Amino acid sequence: MRSAAVDTAPSQAERRNFQRVRVKIYGRFMLEDRTEHPCQVADMSPGNVALRTERIGMPGEKVIAYIDHIGRIEGVVTRIFQDGFAMTVIASERKKDKLAAQLTWLANKHELDLPEDRRHERVAPRNPNSVLQLGDGRQYQCRIIDLSLSGAAVEIDVKPAIGIQVMLGTMRGQVVRHFEDGVAIEFAVIQRPETLDSEFNASGT
Repeated sequence: MRSAAVDTAPSQAERRNFQRVRVKIYGRFMLEDRTEHPCQVADMSPGNVALRTERIGMPGEKVIAYIDHIGRIEGVVTRIFQDGFAMTVIASERKKDKLAAQLTWLANKHELDLPEDRRHERVAPRNPNSVLQLGDGRQYQCRIIDLSLSGAAVEIDVKPAIGIQVMLGTMRGQVVRHFEDGVAIEFAVIQRPETLDSEFNASGT
């Protein structure tokens, strides 16, 4: 009898590429007319994502999205529904492998309801200069003092209110503490080391 083992790897890859994960993460997306809009991910796989949003793209329209913890993704609107739309994810196999790992981590964290861990090692970024953006779009130059997988301390001239939603580079978070020269930010989700390294060129001492 012929073994079916030869089909195992392709079927696993196919299941990986289309396995949808229900997660509650946020982001922003840009349509072809260059307008940007906030969104919430309803579910996502390495090949597709469903977004809840007030502004709905049209089928076939190209979209660029920046999703918390996931980062930048590109794709095309495939269908629309009452409170949002679904889009493909156009990416290399390497990028899809990375997305699969990120989604697995997010799914496990969501299922276990793990608390945010404050004991992550703090590191200094090789390039400390960044931009802090408030919810209303105002942007301020800042200097990252140190950062960890769960947050960052930044030197900045303004003091946004505690609890306000902000963007540090492409990382979404909120202000959790003030100190003399700046603010502490808690990321919306715990980041992966390679994500921080890519965003801020972080390195240990």
